[in-house]
Amino acid sequence: MRKITIIILILLSFAVCIQAKSNFQAKTIDWLAQYHISPEGIVIIIAALPIFELRGAIPVGMFLFKFSWVKAVLLSVGGNLIPIPFVLLFWFKLMEKIHSTKLGFKMTDWMYRRTKRNGKLIERYKAAGLAIFVGIPLPGTGAWTGALAAEIFGLKFWKSLLYIYLGVLMAAVIVTTLCMMGVIVLG
Repeated sequence: MRKITIIILILLSFAVCIQAKSNFQAKTIDWLAQYHISPEGIVIIIAALPIFELRGAIPVGMFLFKFSWVKAVLLSVGGNLIPIPFVLLFWFKLMEKIHSTKLGFKMTDWMYRRTKRNGKLIERYKAAGLAIFVGIPLPGTGAWTGALAAEIFGLKFWKSLLYIYLGVLMAAVIVTTLCMMGVIVLG
């Protein structure tokens, strides 16, 4: 059992490191900085973006901007949670519009199939599975994908919101722990 835990920890740290060091993230930070957005604002915006979420924002706050871990976590969790109620409320309306175009159909069809295939945990355990799905900091398992999965699997709005928030807190604990252990380092 101990070996499995170590392997999982290594895989998680590897996945988070790749995301934290991505060139796209560096370009995003540079682009935001050129508009004179404060470091706090940059961390919040990065956390709100579906690609990075708090998995990318916590290391940026702690290592790039030298925030305390508490400040980096609070800004990242807050930024990650801001768009989720709106995603839950309006995601399918937006996707219906996009789905009606030729290119949009291919994109949304791929996204729905991928989420359905990767959402076995949610399908089996419903709300608790949603929290675990969102809380495991791997690429493609954040709050945005969790909101899409909640809609696909027919979970109610308030229950989805609560369990996505719990998953975000779980992810924050994992990513912060990895950062503090020195597993995740930028640059």
